[in-house]
Amino acid sequence: MKHLAMAAFLAAAAAGGSSAEERVNPFLQPTYGTPYEIPPFDKIVYGDYLPAIKEGIRQQEAEINAIVNNPAAPDFNNTILAYEKSGKTLSRVMRVFNALNETDASPEMDAIDAEVSPLYSKASDDIMMNPGLFARIKSIYDRRDQLGLTASQRKAVEDTYLEFTRSGALLSDNDKQRLKDINSQLTELYLQFNKNLLSATNEYKLVVDDKSRLGGLPANAVAQAADAAAEAGMAGKWMFTLHAPSRLPLLQYADDRDLRKDMYLAYINLASSGQYDNKPVIGKLLKLRSEKAHLLGYPDFASYMTANVMAKTPEAAEELLMKIWEPATKRVDEEVAEMQAIADSENKGITIEPWDYYYYAEKVRRAKYNLDEDEVRQYFAIDNVRKGIFYMANRLYGVTFTEMPDAPKYNPEVTVYNVTDDKGEHVAVFMTDYFPRASKRQGAWMDEMQGSFVDPDGTVQRPIVFNVGNFTRPTADTPALLTLDEVETMFHEFGHGLHGMLSRAALRSQAGTNVDRDFVELPSQIHEHWALEPEMLRQYAFNYKTGEVIPDSLITKLQKASTHNMGFTTTELVGAALLDLKWGHINPGDNDIDVAAFEKSVVAELGMPKQVQFRYRSPYFRHIFGSDSYASGYYTYLWAEVLDTDGFELFAEKGIFDPETAKAFRENVLEAGGSADPMEQYVKFRGKRPSVDALLRNRGLAPNDDKNLHQKGGK
Repeated sequence: MKHLAMAAFLAAAAAGGSSAEERVNPFLQPTYGTPYEIPPFDKIVYGDYLPAIKEGIRQQEAEINAIVNNPAAPDFNNTILAYEKSGKTLSRVMRVFNALNETDASPEMDAIDAEVSPLYSKASDDIMMNPGLFARIKSIYDRRDQLGLTASQRKAVEDTYLEFTRSGALLSDNDKQRLKDINSQLTELYLQFNKNLLSATNEYKLVVDDKSRLGGLPANAVAQAADAAAEAGMAGKWMFTLHAPSRLPLLQYADDRDLRKDMYLAYINLASSGQYDNKPVIGKLLKLRSEKAHLLGYPDFASYMTANVMAKTPEAAEELLMKIWEPATKRVDEEVAEMQAIADSENKGITIEPWDYYYYAEKVRRAKYNLDEDEVRQYFAIDNVRKGIFYMANRLYGVTFTEMPDAPKYNPEVTVYNVTDDKGEHVAVFMTDYFPRASKRQGAWMDEMQGSFVDPDGTVQRPIVFNVGNFTRPTADTPALLTLDEVETMFHEFGHGLHGMLSRAALRSQAGTNVDRDFVELPSQIHEHWALEPEMLRQYAFNYKTGEVIPDSLITKLQKASTHNMGFTTTELVGAALLDLKWGHINPGDNDIDVAAFEKSVVAELGMPKQVQFRYRSPYFRHIFGSDSYASGYYTYLWAEVLDTDGFELFAEKGIFDPETAKAFRENVLEAGGSADPMEQYVKFRGKRPSVDALLRNRGLAPNDDKNLHQKGGK
């Protein structure tokens, strides 16, 4: 993207000046004129966004008015489908803006976001609370049994009606206005939370000027720290940051306990004090969320957020989590005992603390399984892993990925692919963006710059899907060598990508990942299982130095160690999910919220082991406080794991590339999207409903661990 002066463009747009009039805004053209309508990133400048968004809002308002004023009786095509088709320009620009705001943030993007988010929130509220539009939708909803609708159309009608009622369509005018005010304030708070988190993450630097303190760290981690220091103007030193590829190797390998403690404490106190303190933001969010839930007729925010997904109630989610919690924490006690035994044998004179967990877990792994993850990484160069995920997709679903070197890219590190089926027909565009940078938020995710649909007139649009990660960078001497967790994350996000790319749902609202929130993780998590399957490993795991395929002896070690440290990883995940739900039950009224005290109360209530922290503490729990996408919904990873572990047992039984099983999964899950009830879709694929037993077996937490049928896939 061209970094042009923001102020000049905004001023010109606001004043209607000649520069704004003369500029050809790519978003406002009928077509981009690029292959498969990939956004022309090299032609987009900061000043294009705001005018295009305002015009997109204006166009959608006109489209909604046309639906409302249509003299014909409401039916599916002139109301539901017309509503789905509205806002093309707005969706077009917002998809690009949101994507780049998370991958290439800048002060200019922050300034645009501060103006755009309230506009977009208001426009959405105006539609959701439009009485004329809702009257037509309700008319169709009330007559849905008499209209001869297909199953997917009926579901679209019911989902649309539910969406509008959950957004305030049934409220009084005064309550509608109050809900709009609440949504506007929430939008501003989400912006502030995310800005604080990114700033706090980038602010922290752990600088080491004595190389002797780096004992135990792999050579590539030392080299990356040296490169980071040099880029920051501190050549000859070593710099570590809170980004996972920098933080985790230090916690896992550094012999210097003080270094580990400094890094650990910095991470768990991220965005918890100073100018980037997110605790006051959380307090305000909780009050507004509680008021919103009450306005809409729910006892608390958790009840509101779970009512329209598979779980239906927070209690159902909590019941599942507690079935996992007890065996997970019991395993933590066993893991800590093993670590303490090693520390005692070394005469360290220490008691295992949270900043020791990663370090001694690695020592236990080496002792029990003779497995060194640094050795394992030699077989997981990122290009080979990428070939592996493409091989998996081809074997399972018959799709091929061909690089498009001349395609538009939003960053030089992006790679673009044309995805085709076994007949050579275009299926999707797929983009990858795998390495961390200061402008990119932490974590890994999938999204779309263009969705898919099939209109009644035969118009077809195929998706543009992208995967983003923050994986270990290459150094001057080595390619990017991934950890096992990074490998599984790459397969996980690619699974989301397949959900988007292979969608065949006709309606926009049902295509790809537009499914219940606690079903959306099934496609991502089930594909993790392939990552470490022996048959799969032999196709892509090659030593980056020698080119030799991963030996059977190492595969056997990986299999035996597949549930190593699973007490810790499960406890921190379940703990975070329970913390999220307990935040959702809070009805603070006018009372101030002590975030740290509340977290401590949850720890005490759960009896959480002192050596384990929540996977995300509240001030940096972006899933639940950076938006409402996973609020009172972080449990969904485990809810979906019940499905994915049970589902993969069918592949394990039939063969991991069994064509019939792959076809059933593709048709009933990946292609169907949200066009049918998710449990019905799952049962059509699997032949039965799932239970938690497969999850416990998969994580090695079942009473009889020898029932472990296959390799664990993580998140």
